[in-house]
Amino acid sequence: MHTLADWGGGGPGPWILFFPLIWAAVVIGAVTFLRRTGVRGRGGPWRRMDGSRPAGDSPLAVLGRRFASGEIDEDEYWRRLSVLEEQFGRTGKGGAA
Repeated sequence: MHTLADWGGGGPGPWILFFPLIWAAVVIGAVTFLRRTGVRGRGGPWRRMDGSRPAGDSPLAVLGRRFASGEIDEDEYWRRLSVLEEQFGRTGKGGAA
């Protein structure tokens, strides 16, 4: 009996590469589809359910915007930044905790 797995009596032929390529195309297509439809950006199945604020409204982001707009001076910025870093447990400049 001659089957696809018996390519001229020498085992599987080059067609065996076809199936991994199909699976790779399916995975790449799914990832591309999810990224282009913006499932993550709109919340989708991966959204947080804890009611936390978006990253743009974090206290550090608000502080940075206030400093950039001139509402607070540099000394006030650094003073408040050090308090926020202590409160939120950010690491120092060296990256060590």
